[in-house]
Amino acid sequence: MMLIAAGKRTKIQNWVLGLAVLLWFIPTMTSCGYNDVIDRDEGVKASWAEVENQYQRRAELVPNLVSVVQGAANFEKSTLQNVVEARAKVGSMQVDSTTIDNPEKLKKFEQAQGQLSGALSRLLVVSEQYPELKATAAFRDLQVQLEGTENRIAVARRRFIEAVAEYNMTVLRFPSSIGASMRGKKERPTFTTTVPGADKAPEVKFK
Repeated sequence: MMLIAAGKRTKIQNWVLGLAVLLWFIPTMTSCGYNDVIDRDEGVKASWAEVENQYQRRAELVPNLVSVVQGAANFEKSTLQNVVEARAKVGSMQVDSTTIDNPEKLKKFEQAQGQLSGALSRLLVVSEQYPELKATAAFRDLQVQLEGTENRIAVARRRFIEAVAEYNMTVLRFPSSIGASMRGKKERPTFTTTVPGADKAPEVKFK
């Protein structure tokens, strides 16, 4: 009888101990940022999707812009060629949700977009020398669309940088770093400000 009673007490004690651990585990999970990491992670993914969307919008404008500019007599071929090549490089890149976790891929993406920004800036500067081109409704409409898109790109880039900064702070700071480790989340790369043309919209002027 005493052995049975002892066995029952052991089961009860194990149950109580398990309950105590569970009650301790739940608030600990909350305080260590287990869920915060996911919130920040989703914020980064959402902001990255917007960056991709705005850069894609710009890429879709380029063929029409090049087509219109080609109609101007004696327009600088090298300027057009630079835009075409930069656009082709951007289009050839494999960009998806994994890019934000790969520093090398993100850097190459930013560099390619920066080169396209620079090429477009040069094209718009050169176009100032062709009054007949500037006078066409198609060219002026594309200029307006491009300016609006570049502004949206700048906003999307800034939001992505901010989202990554918040995510990285959550991942690196204690105690939320515990939750990040449990989730298998690590520090992410972000955009830099040293890529020529990457953070400066092509200047659009109307005279």
